[in-house]
Amino acid sequence: MIVLDTHIWHWWTNQIPDKLSFKIIALIEETDEIAVSAISCFEMAWLVRHGRINLDMPFEHWFSEVECNTGIQILPVTAQIGIQAVALPEHHKDPQDRIIIATALLYEAHLLSFDTAFSAYRELDGCLIGS
Repeated sequence: MIVLDTHIWHWWTNQIPDKLSFKIIALIEETDEIAVSAISCFEMAWLVRHGRINLDMPFEHWFSEVECNTGIQILPVTAQIGIQAVALPEHHKDPQDRIIIATALLYEAHLLSFDTAFSAYRELDGCLIGS
């Protein structure tokens, strides 16, 4: 399983030009299980609402299409994930990113992100793709 960070999910599902290499696109498309944390749904909705991302449609409609057409699993934010996110070292202050990291760790998944702060987490050694 590969868990996509929110920006990767956005760039891939919306086919944003020049953001992902052909190699990364192939990796995503050839992987049996692709997932995002439910917190990425919050992040995307927040970015749309605040005008930082334009989807050319209401978020709810976009999400429904993505959910039906991409095969991406939405992984819930559980109590265990919340506890793990708080227990992580303070390399990254963003709680959403800490939840994404904890999700990948608890699902024993690879994490695809270009966030350079993620590489500071030794917990992700061997699991981090992209940074």
